[in-house]
Amino acid sequence: MRADRLVSLVLLLRQQGRMSASALASELEVSTRTVLRDIEALSAAGVPVYAERGRHGGFALLPGFRTELTGLNQDEALSLLVAGARSGAQAFGLGPALTTAMLKVVDALPESHRDAAAGAAERLLVEPETDLLSRRLVAEDVPEHVLVEVRRAVLAGRKLRIHYAAADQDPRWRTVDPIGLVTVRDKGYLLAIRSGADRTYRLSRILAAEALTEPADRPDRVDLDQAWQDRSARFRTGGDDQIAVVARVDPARREELVGTALALRSEEAEPDGWLRLELTFQDLRHAVWALWQLATAAEALDPQPLRDALRKRAVEIATRYEVMGKSK
Repeated sequence: MRADRLVSLVLLLRQQGRMSASALASELEVSTRTVLRDIEALSAAGVPVYAERGRHGGFALLPGFRTELTGLNQDEALSLLVAGARSGAQAFGLGPALTTAMLKVVDALPESHRDAAAGAAERLLVEPETDLLSRRLVAEDVPEHVLVEVRRAVLAGRKLRIHYAAADQDPRWRTVDPIGLVTVRDKGYLLAIRSGADRTYRLSRILAAEALTEPADRPDRVDLDQAWQDRSARFRTGGDDQIAVVARVDPARREELVGTALALRSEEAEPDGWLRLELTFQDLRHAVWALWQLATAAEALDPQPLRDALRKRAVEIATRYEVMGKSK
């Protein structure tokens, strides 16, 4: 890990010029003491890094120093920068590696193209942290040691032992044959085979993991995109708890409702301009949550238990605020 950090430090100085120890520490996510030790190590290895003292001092490389990497033009580098921005590296625990890789991509360009590509990348935003209503899109938090073991098993083709907490079940250990990793909307999934059947596991629900030495029993080649589509289709059409919902929705809020459903079965416009949708949700609780988010911009028509659950929630809230008003 230290070798990667030293490379990142050199690339930062190449691209930013003079930087203070505290600025380097912030970029590399280490202490200033560690930065000073790294600077000494680079100097001992012959990298021409020197210190400038004073109020605006810091560390810099001698002019003209660079490690030559060739073969990328401006558009190729820009495509890699954008691809990196929209990748699932963070979900798979590869965020630090992605940062280092992007530094190397920029540094690989001829000087005449370097600033242009970096500037162009600044004008392309992919997957921001919040939406237009300033609602934060929170990525799932998966322990680093879990990600390391899962990645190791997937890439090395080894069986994987996981301590998994399925929804509404007590955590238990199981051994699986990992197929691949998929990230969707900042949520990571492990595609695997267990006892000959396809299985999909949320990374955030894996409490512990251990890559085993035994080879995984899995196909030599896999089309992850097709595998994900197949499993998604089975998920949408299976399950005893899933419910079909008929709802009316304001067209301006359609995407919010459809985006939370497992499937959209049918859609038609009504005379008042609203849309009548037939949707499938994972269970009653899922449907209540989805419709409640839209307040008066949506109305559940069927089934009756859904209407009852929404009415009960509305009455409870109205009662609470009525009591609060009387107590003042």
